[in-house]
Amino acid sequence: MAGGGQAAASLLTKLAQAAAGLGIAASAASTALYTVDGGQRAVIFDRFRGVLPETSSEGTHFIVPWLQKPFIFDIRTRPHSFSSTSGTKDLQMVSLTLRVLARPDVDRLPDIFTSLGLEYDEKVLPSIGNEVLKAVVAQFNADQLLTERPHVSALVRDSLIRRAAEFNIVLDDVAITHLAYGPEFSQAVEKKQVAQQEAERSRFLVARAEQERRAAIVRAEGESEAARLISEATAAAGTGLIELRRIEAAKEIAGELARSPNVSYIPAGDSSQMLLGLSGAR
Repeated sequence: MAGGGQAAASLLTKLAQAAAGLGIAASAASTALYTVDGGQRAVIFDRFRGVLPETSSEGTHFIVPWLQKPFIFDIRTRPHSFSSTSGTKDLQMVSLTLRVLARPDVDRLPDIFTSLGLEYDEKVLPSIGNEVLKAVVAQFNADQLLTERPHVSALVRDSLIRRAAEFNIVLDDVAITHLAYGPEFSQAVEKKQVAQQEAERSRFLVARAEQERRAAIVRAEGESEAARLISEATAAAGTGLIELRRIEAAKEIAGELARSPNVSYIPAGDSSQMLLGLSGAR
């Protein structure tokens, strides 16, 4: 019985030692392996040689535990947005929002890690974006930012791509997504519109006065021509026409008076004249 107990204890001891050895081996294996997911690259830092010039692609890779350490970079295109308030050529303040799609240059990842670290985009893009926006906007007047927006966007895109390339960053797209003017410019635009409306109204008044002047000239010329014709007719045929007009006018006046209730006709003896009187109000 005693021999059997010793054999069992020896077997358990060996099993425990084997389990400990397997645990140590598994732990060593886990520290010697690392995985790079899709859309990522790894930069290896070696304690003796520094940052290694080669990068690791997707998959599982071996490293020397304690001596080497992997740093994972996301190389997929990511959007970034930032705003800037810039002064135009005519000293107006403009607020712009810029959106860029950026990714690191895969071949230069060791250099990016050495100079900028993993947060390279947050360190570089806002600063160079503001710099480029201010430089480009200062070349245009405030109204030109609207009328020449495609040209402004092209200048911003080309300038920003060149500046980002200096930091080994690739920009796939650059776009101005928002443009807003300051209150001073809005007031200036409103005053300009009011001035234009006043100018249009003044031009209309001048044109109407000119038309009225021409109409008065034409009317005066017509009246003058009519008077000349009447004078010529009178000189040629006598005053019969004038007498006829007087009789017609007197007839019209008599008709109007006859229809009035406040006017009465009183005969004056045998004379042909009539005494015209007004009755008092009742």
